[in-house]
Amino acid sequence: MIPIKVAGSAVSPEPRSPAASALQYLQPGALNLSALPPLSLYIHYPWCVKKCPYCDFNSHEARGELPEEAYLDALRLDLEQSLPLIWGRKIYTIFIGGGTPSLMSARGLDRLMSDVRTLLPLDVDAEVTMEANPGTFEAEKFKSFRASGINRLSIGIQSFSGKHLKALGRIHDDNEARRAVEIAHANFDNFNLDLMYALPTQTLEEARLDLETALSFAPPHLSLYHLTMEPNTLFAKYPPALPDDDASADMQDMIAAETAAAGYGHYEVSAYAQPGRRAKHNVNYWEFGDYLGIGAGAHSKISFPHRVLRQARYKQPKAFIEAARAGNPVQEEREIGRADMGFEFMLNTLRLTEGFSPNLFGERTGMGINAIEQTLNAAEAKGLIYRDHKIIRPTELGQRFLNDLQEMFLGT
Repeated sequence: MIPIKVAGSAVSPEPRSPAASALQYLQPGALNLSALPPLSLYIHYPWCVKKCPYCDFNSHEARGELPEEAYLDALRLDLEQSLPLIWGRKIYTIFIGGGTPSLMSARGLDRLMSDVRTLLPLDVDAEVTMEANPGTFEAEKFKSFRASGINRLSIGIQSFSGKHLKALGRIHDDNEARRAVEIAHANFDNFNLDLMYALPTQTLEEARLDLETALSFAPPHLSLYHLTMEPNTLFAKYPPALPDDDASADMQDMIAAETAAAGYGHYEVSAYAQPGRRAKHNVNYWEFGDYLGIGAGAHSKISFPHRVLRQARYKQPKAFIEAARAGNPVQEEREIGRADMGFEFMLNTLRLTEGFSPNLFGERTGMGINAIEQTLNAAEAKGLIYRDHKIIRPTELGQRFLNDLQEMFLGT
């Protein structure tokens, strides 16, 4: 996941060294966090075999031999240079995303995990997830990934239909999709399947068949995404014929019914899990926890006792490698201002169907809940949230109009 950048806070055009930043950010400031939130590590692998027409992530088609060693060197430098900002803090989850991280060699992944363990204290039960695409699955390679410390896979299936995979520009077919899940089952007891719905020309029954196929494998976790036309993608330039709003809503209702009947809890907008199998890394995002992001285009959110920092790395792999060698791969760095804090917190936490404790707002923002009281009252009056002294959560109406609900908190 790549966090959304919010306008309005000052951006440093020439970020200081991490050590200098740490000294400044530890000074007294406008916020007062009683404790620092849990810390996750995100590692970005920027290459893929082919850029999908709907994808707006920072991914680059692999052409020729990839500079794997140079990139791994840069990742280690990035991590070493970031240590002053997180000194002494334990890592509870790791997510290796992309791009297609499963393109990495088994030796390269082993080296990466060794570097991480050398430089950072990991929680004994740390969840370590790697994204993988079916077109890159090799049984022996994934056994090696498991031995290197990966204990959870997130597999980009998207569809089990050959017709729809072709329409999405995926490099794998329906047989490879099924084979990928079988390999994952054989090597991992914890994995996620990514599926998309409201695909070009897709019918309700075709969406149902995709979901039923996924459920037949009994995955611990499912991520179900509505296909959207993101700016600066091929689909945005040449839009395919998509199901209308009524058909998409029918698919959403079908997904809710089928997943519930199969025993999956719907705990976040796009996330469904068997009991005890929620994605810890993603939950930390949604609860406005901290994460250090390393690698090309990676984003970070790091809290200090009196301020919260956001960072973004250089996006192009070559520029990132060169910047890491020069001593600072961070291209943008800013503090989240008080005026933006309420919106950024609610942008994340309102995605959780069960909501959050009012106390969490103070713990993660360093401000009192009264900072957003007026907007909470307005959202409650419109029937978009339910609140009492223990919980604040979106209602069913609030979930359906989530973007509108989130936007209410802009500038609070």
